[in-house]
Amino acid sequence: MELLTDPQVWITLITLSAIEIVLGIDNLVFISIAVSKLPYEQREKARKFGIAVACISRIALLLTLAWLAGLTQDLFQLFGQGISVRDLVLILGGAFLLVKGSMEIKDLIIGEDESEDIHTKPAASFMAVIAQIAVIDIVFSLDSVIAAVGMANQTIVMVIAILMAVAVMLLAAKPLGHFIDNNPTIKMLALAFIVLVGVYLIGDGFELHIPKGYIYAAMGFSALVECLNLWSKRTQQRRLTAD
Repeated sequence: MELLTDPQVWITLITLSAIEIVLGIDNLVFISIAVSKLPYEQREKARKFGIAVACISRIALLLTLAWLAGLTQDLFQLFGQGISVRDLVLILGGAFLLVKGSMEIKDLIIGEDESEDIHTKPAASFMAVIAQIAVIDIVFSLDSVIAAVGMANQTIVMVIAILMAVAVMLLAAKPLGHFIDNNPTIKMLALAFIVLVGVYLIGDGFELHIPKGYIYAAMGFSALVECLNLWSKRTQQRRLTAD
């Protein structure tokens, strides 16, 4: 009940779910590549079953990282500061988010096709495709999972955010994918959030604690500006159509 009445928990859940959904759309591209190796009548079944298996593997990865982030006993000293397993997870995870987010932002700017980032080998069977989907999902959802561990203190909130994202992928992936394709600034915003979370995690790992309220305020303001931009864009399109 305390979680249900805590507004920060709801803010965290909404923020994480949005990031998971936007960044999870890319996974559908790679899943489509994997299931294309199967006969047409098996593809839809493989897609749904593969997403379900990928959801389980993503939650397992999340629980593992959350457990590691709970180990706070110092392993060694660095510049007079104790570094624990938790600190290592945060620092390395934050560095990964910085690099991954920056590279994907660069790819968006120069227009690189994301399908070139991975080359799936022909699968021999239905289960081989499922295994391939699970591996692809772990690789390409690592950034959002690390972000979840860094932003949320409650494991249940992280798990619910992943389940919500997977539900959206199953139910509304096609229209949502078209919307994000038509409005690439949405993905750019999500990647910028990933970079921001990366900076936050590195600072937290070195005991430079940034209040989460500042992070949420920056994200909220950026999201509001993006909504205004989309509204303005739609209004301009309507005027051009009318003219």
